[in-house]
Amino acid sequence: MFPSLQSAAFADELVEYKVKAAFIYNFIAFTQWSEETGQTLNLCFHGKDHFGNEIDKLHNRSVNNHQIEIRRTDSIAQLQHCQAVFFSKSEREKLPVLLDTLANKPVLTIADHPEAASHGVVINMAVSNEKIVFEINLRTARSSGLNISARLLNLAVDVYQ
Repeated sequence: MFPSLQSAAFADELVEYKVKAAFIYNFIAFTQWSEETGQTLNLCFHGKDHFGNEIDKLHNRSVNNHQIEIRRTDSIAQLQHCQAVFFSKSEREKLPVLLDTLANKPVLTIADHPEAASHGVVINMAVSNEKIVFEINLRTARSSGLNISARLLNLAVDVYQ
C-alpha cells in the first residue's frame, strides 16, 4: 500500500473509533442496570484495541450516577467484573464462548462486527454510508437484566426481540 493511502486509511480508522467511543458512552447513558450495580461502572475492552487513547477519555467520566472505569483485558475470568464489554473484531471466532460466560449477567455487551447482535451481543455497531449505525438485541438485554431506553431503541437500524 502506498504511504499516503495507508495514512488515509489509518486516519479514517481513527475517526471511526473516535465516533464509536462517543457511541459507547451514549449506549451506557441509555442503559439502566439494577440498583445493585455500584457507583463504578467497569467498561472493559476485550481483544485487540482499535481505540487507542480515544476510549481513555471516558475514564472517570460520570454517567447516570456511575463513574466509568476503563479496563483492557484478554482474560475471560476478568469479564465477570465488567458492567459493559466491547468485544474487538479480533475476538469474533471466540464470541460464542465469551457470550456464554456472560449469559444472564447484567453486562452490556458491545461489538462492531457482522452478525454479532444476531449471535447475542446486546449492541452491534457498523459503518453504513460513512455513518455509524447500530442494532440492538433486546432479547439478550432483557435476559441480562438490562433496560435499554426506548429513545435508543428508536435510533437502532434493527432490533432483535
